[in-house]
Amino acid sequence: MAQARTPLHLVLDTNVVASALLWSGSPRILLQAAREKRVRLFSSPPMRAKLGDILARPKFATKIEASLLSVDQLVEGYAALTAVVGPVAIPRIAPDPDDDMVIGTALAAKARAIVTGDQPLLTVDEYQGVRLMTVARALMLAQQA
Repeated sequence: MAQARTPLHLVLDTNVVASALLWSGSPRILLQAAREKRVRLFSSPPMRAKLGDILARPKFATKIEASLLSVDQLVEGYAALTAVVGPVAIPRIAPDPDDDMVIGTALAAKARAIVTGDQPLLTVDEYQGVRLMTVARALMLAQQA
């Protein structure tokens, strides 16, 4: 009898989530992997608030309107795919201090990786066993899960 694989535990940076919710492509495939239980996604209240702020930006208004959903509905839909943790406090690690909250969320979740398209954040590479990686790398790992 084949043993069930443990899903890959990931934290998606808000830039990846916004892309997944508003466009088709690789980030959206990660959300589908979560729906199929091949990956397990984690988030935190501050990350969800940041996602709402990002989606409410005027530059996304046309995409939000085309989705036929409100910003709140999009955030709630994403929230339904995630387990919530409170981010742990960490020393200043990321080039942008706001990104330390993403790292703290991943540590609290005991996630394997943070998935981001933020090039400065990717320079961190790894912190306390949590890898920072691109969507493409996460998809490769998810396919193996």
